[in-house]
Amino acid sequence: MSQNLSGRKAIITGAGLGIGRAIALRLAEEGCDVGLFDRDPGSVDVTAAMIRDKGRRAVIALGDASRPDDVVTGAADLVQALDGIDILVNNAGILRTAPFLETPYAIWREVFSINLDGAFLFSQSILPVMVEQKSGCVVNMASWTGKKGVPNHSAYSASKFALIGLTQSLAGEMAGHGIRVNAVCPGVIVNTRMRDLAEELNHAQGLPDVATRVQTTIPLKRAGEPQDVAGVVTFLCSDDASYMTGQSINITGGLWMS
Repeated sequence: MSQNLSGRKAIITGAGLGIGRAIALRLAEEGCDVGLFDRDPGSVDVTAAMIRDKGRRAVIALGDASRPDDVVTGAADLVQALDGIDILVNNAGILRTAPFLETPYAIWREVFSINLDGAFLFSQSILPVMVEQKSGCVVNMASWTGKKGVPNHSAYSASKFALIGLTQSLAGEMAGHGIRVNAVCPGVIVNTRMRDLAEELNHAQGLPDVATRVQTTIPLKRAGEPQDVAGVVTFLCSDDASYMTGQSINITGGLWMS
C-alpha cells in the first residue's frame, strides 16, 4: 500500500546502509525530502545519490549519534537545509554480543551511548521544532529483544527495553503537541551490516549462527529484510497511523508476538 507523504521532510539517523538506507529510500519514494545522518561518508553518499535518482532532495550531516556536539550541530544543519522537519527516525544503533560475565563495561556503555543516548539526543534536538509547529512524527528503532531478553545480548537487549520506555514516555508528553512517537521492533533482519557483524562476533565466540538457526523457529519461515522494516516505519509516519502513538510494533515474522 502506498503512503502519500508528499512534501514532508524526514531525518533518518544511521542512514548509510541496511535498515536506515531502506527507510530513507522508501520515504523518498513516498514523496519525502530526506536528511541523512551517519558517521560513514562513503555509504551515506551512496544513499543520498539513490534518493536523488528518485527525484527527491537528500542532504547529509556527518557525525556520531552518541556525541552531543555532533547531534546538536547535525540536527540543526539538516533542519535548516530541509527548511523544516516532519519526521524523525532514530535508527542509528549497534549490536555487541557476549556472555554477560564477559561483557566489559566499555562495551556496555558503547551500546547504550548509541542505541539509547543517540535517540535521546536527536529527540531533544528535533522535538522543539515539532512542538512549535504542533505536528510531527518520531519512530524509534527498538528490537524484539527489547521485549524479551536474549542470552549473550545483555547490553543490546537492555538498551532496547530502555528505548521502548523512552518511546512510551515521549508519546505521553508529546501527544498534546500533536506529535506521535512510536517504535518498531525488528526480529532477525538479514542483509544488514549489523547482522553481518553480529554473526562474526558469534563465530569468534563459538556461538551458533543466529540468522540460520532462528529461521527454523520463525512461523513465516524466513528472516526479515530491510524493506520489511521500512514499510512499517513508512506506515507509522503516514496519516493512516494518525491515531497510533506509544506503540512498539513487532516485525519478526511471528518470532515474537507480544
